[in-house]
Parts: sequence; C-alpha cells; structure tokens
Amino acid sequence: YMRGRTLNNAFIILDEAQNATTMQMKMCLTRLGLNSKAIITGDVTQIDLPNKRDSGLAHAAELLSDIKGISFVYLDKSDVVRHRLVRDIIEAYDRYYNPKESETEPAQGSRQVQPDQLN
Repeated sequence: YMRGRTLNNAFIILDEAQNATTMQMKMCLTRLGLNSKAIITGDVTQIDLPNKRDSGLAHAAELLSDIKGISFVYLDKSDVVRHRLVRDIIEAYDRYYNPKESETEPAQGSRQVQPDQLN
C-alpha cells in the first residue's frame, strides 16, 4: 500500500501508468519525498481502463505539464526498438484508427499525444 508513506531518497518507477486511475496517479506522485525522483512510463494508446478518460497518465500530462521540474518525453513509431515489423504494425493501426492523420506521413522523431485525442 502507498497511502501515508513518504518515499525519501528513492528512485520511483511507475510502469504502464496509462492504466492507473487519476486518484492512483495522484497518490503515487504525492509520495515523492526529499532527494527522490519519479519516472512514470506509459502509452496512452494502450489504455485498458473501461473509460479511457479515467487514465491518470493522460490526466497528469494535461494537468502537470506547466510545472517547473516536471518533464514529459513523447515517443513515436520511429523510437520502436522491437522487431522491424512492429513499426509497420503500428502504422497499420494508426491508418485504421486515424485515417485523416495518415494521409500525410508524420515527421520522424518524438511527438506529443494530447490527452484530448483519446477516445
């Protein structure tokens, strides 16, 4: 459990955070103590929650992006380090779910996925 804890002198990793609710994300982020860092990872295109809008990761990206000391890094298909076919699979799904966006090839490199783009 996390409630009531303070994580001092810690390096915190929250993986698959797209499936944390907003309250779970808040609880995790507010445990940060002195001399600690938190790394939150996730993919807002892979939210498994019944209501995708309940994702704490998407909410945190929207709510906390202007706070000094908090940074967000966004990756796209050019960052895939799995089998070479994975990039093609991602492109196929992108074309299927976002036909208007796939009419023009997106620029290579990192891009920002806005929380309001979630369905």
